Amino acid sequence: MITEKKLQLQQKHKIKHTNGLDSVAARRVLSIVSPFALLLIWELLVRVHLLDSRFFPAPSKVLSTLFEMARNGILFSDIWVSLTRIMGGFLLGAVPGLLLGLTMGLFPTVKAVFDPLVASTYPIPKLALMPLIMIIFGLTEFEKMIVIALGTFFPVLMNTVSGVVNINKIYWDVAKNYGATRKRFYLTVALPGALPTIFTGIKLGMGMALLLIVAAEMNGATQGIGYRIWESYSIFNIPEMFVSFIVMSLLGYIFTIILDEVEHLFVPWRRD
Repeated sequence: MITEKKLQLQQKHKIKHTNGLDSVAARRVLSIVSPFALLLIWELLVRVHLLDSRFFPAPSKVLSTLFEMARNGILFSDIWVSLTRIMGGFLLGAVPGLLLGLTMGLFPTVKAVFDPLVASTYPIPKLALMPLIMIIFGLTEFEKMIVIALGTFFPVLMNTVSGVVNINKIYWDVAKNYGATRKRFYLTVALPGALPTIFTGIKLGMGMALLLIVAAEMNGATQGIGYRIWESYSIFNIPEMFVSFIVMSLLGYIFTIILDEVEHLFVPWRRD
């Protein structure tokens, strides 16, 4: 009798587990199929002239333009130039933001000094500062990186400060009792304790970098994804502009995956 009940329970558990796996598999298939279904509908609407191909070229036309840009080297050249500017600007903003954020979180006096400056400068639109940046640095590569750095700096700074301030007080007490030096406070308490929120700031900063690259390449650029968007717009080459949109979205997706993997490497408990 007991054995029969065990068998029934095992069978029910197996059925429930199988149904769960089926639903997960179905959702995965749906997530893959739905974008292709949307592209197919888009293609059909253009072919039956329900969608204006001048503004919304068919996916097949965009794809052929992408292959043409890849064949003549324009696409890869634009990607390389923009990636150089994005990474340069990101590091230029994220590293100072991280260091200053740790310092502000560790030392209340430093936080009291910089808090008003951060609060007053953060709301200023970074694009509004572009004329001033161009006057100071000219139309150079460094100027474009500065624009991106400004957008990256604040999310990393503010999330780092928040992460350090919210570390449990017991860790500070333990470090003090063991006579930790200032360097140890940085490396063994503040940095590891704030890592989860630091990575949140880094992800937000990278998102800002991708947004600002288009504006940064609007003036004084002859290459880059952002430049290609504006240049395509000015000559009404809409398929080429859509290719640039696709590349930007792919870069955002790739950077998200990379940062997620790096976060799982340094903050493994977050995966759980």
